[in-house]
Amino acid sequence: MRLVAVAKLQPAAAVVAARRAGVVDVGENRAQELLAKALDPSLSGTRWHMIGRVQTNKIKVLAPHVHLWQSVDRQEVVHELARRAPAAKLLVQVNTGREPHKGGCDPDGVARLVEQAAAHGLAVEGLMCVPPVLADPLPHFVALRSMVDKLALAECSMGMTGDFEIAIGAGATIVRVGSAIFGRRATATPGG
Repeated sequence: MRLVAVAKLQPAAAVVAARRAGVVDVGENRAQELLAKALDPSLSGTRWHMIGRVQTNKIKVLAPHVHLWQSVDRQEVVHELARRAPAAKLLVQVNTGREPHKGGCDPDGVARLVEQAAAHGLAVEGLMCVPPVLADPLPHFVALRSMVDKLALAECSMGMTGDFEIAIGAGATIVRVGSAIFGRRATATPGG
């Protein structure tokens, strides 16, 4: 089981404190936040996870810093990762709730995207999901774990602060926890 501390909108000092407490893996969902913290010398040795929707134009600057791309959800991202970060480790994000406004590959397209990424020389380690906010997360976690097993992948990233225990019970190998580690996050600034 791997814990990824989600540092969204947290200052670098909070991440430094988490690192001192033994946290190694830290996730960011915004490219500019990940880059700023990755360049901070006090956070050297951190394994950075890109957990937000990946914009292809940000891959070039993030590539030297990202340990695991957790939200690969479309072919354009696969192509750009293969170009800018050959052999990058990634998880395919699955939109288990088929929510039209949310990132993630449709469940019916997961196997194909996994194949495409592998064919491009990328290291597909597993799958990731974020269940619909108001839904019972368990069916989504069970579905994701089933897909991971069917595709013979190693990693199953699911579960956040409010539901990580359910995710662990359903077979998560990675959980992404933010507010339970850092406390309530600050409010985003307009445009930030």
